[in-house]
Amino acid sequence: MGVKAALPRYEIYTYNVVLCLAMLWAARWIFDISSSNCSRKTFKSSVQPGWYYSGRKMDTADVEWMMWFSTFREHIVFALSGHVIFAKICSLLAPQYRSLVYLVYGALAVFCSMGWTYVALILSHCVLLYSISLVKLRWLCFLAGLTTLATFKMEPFISWQNCERKDGNYSILELLKYNFYLPFFYFGPIMTFDKFYLQANNPDLTRKDGEMWNIVVKALLHVGIITFVGVLLHFMYILTIPSDMKLLKHVSDWAVVGLAYLNLVYDWVKAAVMFGVINTVSRLDHLDPPKAPKCITLLYVFSEAHFDRGINEFLCKYVYNYLGGKHDNIVDELIASLCTYGITALWLGPSWVVFIWAFFNCFGLNFEMWTAKFFTMEPFISIEMAISDSMSRRIRAVFNTFNFWMIVLYNVLALNSLEFAKLVAKRLLLKGFPFTTITVMFVTYCLIQLIKERERRQALIDDPDPIPPPPPVPPVIQEEPVAPQTEEPIKPKSE
Repeated sequence: MGVKAALPRYEIYTYNVVLCLAMLWAARWIFDISSSNCSRKTFKSSVQPGWYYSGRKMDTADVEWMMWFSTFREHIVFALSGHVIFAKICSLLAPQYRSLVYLVYGALAVFCSMGWTYVALILSHCVLLYSISLVKLRWLCFLAGLTTLATFKMEPFISWQNCERKDGNYSILELLKYNFYLPFFYFGPIMTFDKFYLQANNPDLTRKDGEMWNIVVKALLHVGIITFVGVLLHFMYILTIPSDMKLLKHVSDWAVVGLAYLNLVYDWVKAAVMFGVINTVSRLDHLDPPKAPKCITLLYVFSEAHFDRGINEFLCKYVYNYLGGKHDNIVDELIASLCTYGITALWLGPSWVVFIWAFFNCFGLNFEMWTAKFFTMEPFISIEMAISDSMSRRIRAVFNTFNFWMIVLYNVLALNSLEFAKLVAKRLLLKGFPFTTITVMFVTYCLIQLIKERERRQALIDDPDPIPPPPPVPPVIQEEPVAPQTEEPIKPKSE
């Protein structure tokens, strides 16, 4: 079945209507729960007075969002504005030294915000990694990187809070520039060292036509999204409700399922906004940062279920693709996925919840590969060849529906808690069976079909079907004009 398989237009319209109605229905349940329980004792620590003119309390359970856009908003805006101003002045006067200005300003900003102890910790890591990289043993560099990464998740380092070159060596100054580049320092996104080195030291600072306009439009878009999320947190306490298990026992299945889904969407929106703000600043510095993370709504296969594009690029380049090869061998794929998720667990901070999340995602990735190989065998391949492309797309969407909820449950486990993930699974598969299960799966099936339709349209843009040549036109035989025949006068016979 090709990605370009189309469905009838009325069928796509039906999927849109069903999905919109289901989302509105779940949102209505969550709004009612938020309005009627805003004064609960368990909500006092996270549901606090919000904007004065809204007349409602605000969900402040997400510390990261509140730190960015409420608590330290002025400090962050001041620091990033200073970075943009000094970088622009340097780009105009001495563009060859702009990466050095990034280092000096970033180090000063980190020193003012975190103190000398944290700066000393980062410097010690840089010196250690640079010294080991001079040996040019890849495994030793990788081991040293994992060790230094682990120190950020251990005490006392918590309270205080690469790349290969075959010819010659990078300067340690370049490593310091990379680590102390302020926009990427605190929240990312992750940009690999080789790309940062080339772009930060590129003397050509010309821009494409319309590039500044696109930067301004994206900045305004991020401001609009921040405002929208702030309004949403005043009316739907989607972050606080999952922590109150007593309340969740009395709410409907639709509300529980909607909470699980909206928590994932919110986490993606938060990361997209924070990465988007940072990307906008870095584009003013003539860098090309990684794109925004993939929308969780568009993920229905584990092979595409990565979040941060920079981290995914790093892991695929140095771990997953390096160990997995062509990803056609089951044993190699298992080893590659185990190592990849092991490093990811170390990156996120080792804990039982993270280990469980990594195990289930690793299992889902391998199970997906086993299933794909199984259905390429007979008689399944012959059956798929016998049916139409549209019917094959519908059948695949049914299997993708269950895959989608596996991804949702595994990520809810990491974002919320094990208890909330177990409650969602129980309501969806056991207590809510068969009505809730069938209804939710049908709505999810509609969502999957809309995702596939979006992929189909994008595929037609990226790889348009060749235009068939026009049918040959038979040659027109033009007859030569015949001259009009005139009767010759009758001549008398000669004697």
